[in-house]
Amino acid sequence: MTMQLSGKVAAVTGAASGIGLACARAMLEAGARVALVDRAADRLQELCSELGDGAFPIVTDLLDPSSVARMTPQILDIAGHLDIFHANAGAYIGGEVVSGDPDAWDRMLNLNINSVFRTVHAVLPHMVERKSGDIIVTSSVAGFVPVVWEPIYTASKHAVQAFVHTVRRQVARHGVRVGEVAPGPVATALISDWPKAKLEEAEAAGSLMQPNEVAEAVLFMLTRPRNIVIRDLVILPQSLDI
Repeated sequence: MTMQLSGKVAAVTGAASGIGLACARAMLEAGARVALVDRAADRLQELCSELGDGAFPIVTDLLDPSSVARMTPQILDIAGHLDIFHANAGAYIGGEVVSGDPDAWDRMLNLNINSVFRTVHAVLPHMVERKSGDIIVTSSVAGFVPVVWEPIYTASKHAVQAFVHTVRRQVARHGVRVGEVAPGPVATALISDWPKAKLEEAEAAGSLMQPNEVAEAVLFMLTRPRNIVIRDLVILPQSLDI
């Protein structure tokens, strides 16, 4: 792989596992220094030791406003600047609304929506001041196609879509690009609460993607010429009937 991100500093939320970890690895391999942002302190230390000097941990509880407020200053203290912010962390809840748990919905909505808004708000002043930057949000195909099995999750991703489309237009004049990657089902812990039969059916049909496939799409977005922004990149398994 060429060092397409050499000299860049990136931060990825939810970087301790899944899509976030795969994206952090891809950015490191492309030459960036990467802040792994997650609340799992021990896991972050373990990963950064494994990934090498280019990776550094930023322990952050994305549901704690005071913790989020410390995130950007900590990154800047270590790396001096920030070129790329990937708001990736999220949660998943599917199932029937009639039997759902509104308290669990609130926790998911806070992570999928409010923490995205808050963390993007936290990094934007620095990028606007520098007249450069990339913000990528992990959305979902559910942000485009209402998925009957997951109405609350779908609603959260529609909110993310609206945020990306509007913030992009606000900050484009400052040289900051904003876009989102919208994968179909990815084989991570996020879908661990799928019914067993549904998961087995998806695996047998080849309708699950791997985290590294999402990471490759994110790297494509980040390495376009500065006059090009990939606003929405939907990636699906060929066999997914949606």
